Amino acid sequence: MGDDAFGHHLIEVLKDEGVETRAMQLDAEARTTMAFIAKPDAHTAEFVFYRNPGADTRLRPEELDRALLQDARAFLFGSVSLTHEPTRSALLEAVRIARAAGALVGYDVNHRPSLWRAPQEAFDWAMKMIPQVHLVKVNEVELALLSGEKEIDLSSGAEGALPQIEAAAKALLAHGPELVVVTLGRHGSYFQIGAGGAYLPPFPVETVDAVGCGDAFIAALLTRLVLGVARGAWRSRLTVDGLRAALRYANAAGALTATIEGTIPALPTTGQVEAFLAQQP
Repeated sequence: MGDDAFGHHLIEVLKDEGVETRAMQLDAEARTTMAFIAKPDAHTAEFVFYRNPGADTRLRPEELDRALLQDARAFLFGSVSLTHEPTRSALLEAVRIARAAGALVGYDVNHRPSLWRAPQEAFDWAMKMIPQVHLVKVNEVELALLSGEKEIDLSSGAEGALPQIEAAAKALLAHGPELVVVTLGRHGSYFQIGAGGAYLPPFPVETVDAVGCGDAFIAALLTRLVLGVARGAWRSRLTVDGLRAALRYANAAGALTATIEGTIPALPTTGQVEAFLAQQP
């Protein structure tokens, strides 16, 4: 991030939350990328990015904390880090290092059209990365875009769209990942592995702000997959029953995030997720 007030503030916020910040770097020549979020309603967000260039686009491969990557249980990235060089090359190298070390490598597509020069470029890079990862996380719009399916209509709920969601998830799985996860917002989530797939219904909550729910979901899912097993042994969790439980936990984390304004302040702790689940049928 930039060596500016926003960059320094972000580091302090993360430290206060107990996040390891040793790999974060400040760039004196570029500003911290900013995202302004408009919310037409509690379930919808529209993003405007200020990044010309942003410091996040300037990370070089030689600046990577290789020891941290080699010790990681999981490595997650999004398409925002693929839009520009040299960060794109740094990301490709980070994926290589983490995967070689046995980490679960995940790709949260998190498509932001305004950051790409052309739609085809965004599509091409997404399809290039999918075979290089173990887990792909998409929403229903990204799933349709990458699989070639027509638009997935959730206006009447997820149940009627499940055959289409399953077919699209299987199409992405055929490109090489071991797990495809589809977040459906207030309609729940779906997963697909070679041995099968399942739909997990949502937890009904009063939504105040849905921004960050997908982040909470994928973070919670990753903890269910990599914690409590030997490093590199996450594949033992990729069973239909195991993933049902993991996505139920992740759905709960996303639901709790929706009940509080903001993103970082809204992310729940493990204790809060477990207490919430204990109250559910």
